[in-house]
Amino acid sequence: MEKPPPSPLRPHSNAGATIAHVGIAVRELAEGVSFYRDIIGMAEVPLSDSDGARIVGLAAGDSLVELLEAGAPDSPIGKFVAKRGPGIHHICFAVDDLDGTLQRCRDAGLRIIDETPRPGAEGKRVAFLHPSATAGVLVELTER
Repeated sequence: MEKPPPSPLRPHSNAGATIAHVGIAVRELAEGVSFYRDIIGMAEVPLSDSDGARIVGLAAGDSLVELLEAGAPDSPIGKFVAKRGPGIHHICFAVDDLDGTLQRCRDAGLRIIDETPRPGAEGKRVAFLHPSATAGVLVELTER
């Protein structure tokens, strides 16, 4: 049986992409933190606020759950919660080569929100892909 040609989206390192974090939009951080920390025992990880959101990180193995509370109603999280209510906002994948991954996305004709990586939480370089290109999920890419 013939091996399929390599996908233009397939990471080119042996490590591949890993889940860096899952962003969950909440109305109030205290409500989310009490469940994740106090009920299921996830440890808090200090994170800086970013993109108009207050962020609480919670350790989930080698990944994080980031609870995102809007700093203002017109912030990205504020608009998301107003339109859809609380819930999963995005998933973030860590890649070895953010610029190369974005180029493969362009080459594949995927819709990219951030054509150029920008500073995200903790000063890491990030770029978002539009949900229309990723099976309805807002995807954030960050460099390891």
